[in-house]
Amino acid sequence: MAKRSARGARVKALTQMRQLTYSAPDQLQSRLKGLPIPQLISVAQGMRPTRSADPVTAATKASLSSLAHRVADLEDEIAKLDSMIMPLLQATAPELLAVYGVGIDTAAALLVAAGDNPERLRSEAAWAHLCGVSPLQASSGKVTRHRLNRGGDRQANRALRHIVITRLASDPETQAYMERRVKDGRSKKEAIRMLKRYVAREVYRYLPRG
Repeated sequence: MAKRSARGARVKALTQMRQLTYSAPDQLQSRLKGLPIPQLISVAQGMRPTRSADPVTAATKASLSSLAHRVADLEDEIAKLDSMIMPLLQATAPELLAVYGVGIDTAAALLVAAGDNPERLRSEAAWAHLCGVSPLQASSGKVTRHRLNRGGDRQANRALRHIVITRLASDPETQAYMERRVKDGRSKKEAIRMLKRYVAREVYRYLPRG
């Protein structure tokens, strides 16, 4: 929770910095526009508002400098939280971290969901239902179909989606599966739901029980 809060605050501060660069005076805007985030933070941290005669430029520099230092502090906080979270993950479920696409945040979200609902770990199907990735019947007449399960632990569901997106970007097997499903007439969203169900089944094996 603390890391999620810090990460959200970092994103908000970065968004505000980008907005300021768009509305900054031309000279300042040309200096900052298009800079990668690390470089933008570095340049903004070094700004000296008192050296600007124009009050708008001075105010913009002061705001950017303040936000840049805030981002840097939040990044330090996130790194410290990671250094506290990682040993807990390694002690609790070291094999989970070895699963393709699973990182600190996704592993933590899945373990929190499992730890908060030990009674839901009686089976792989129960775990999938907890994560909101079990298909729900929505058939009628001669049409057989399933609909999206909007229930379950949303943090765990997002963690599974993140794992799927990571694999789609870099794993040939996952990419081939997506391609097959699309050729079969499935939408990409449907294929992602199927992949989330598969990942839920995979990570279930590495969750601590009992």
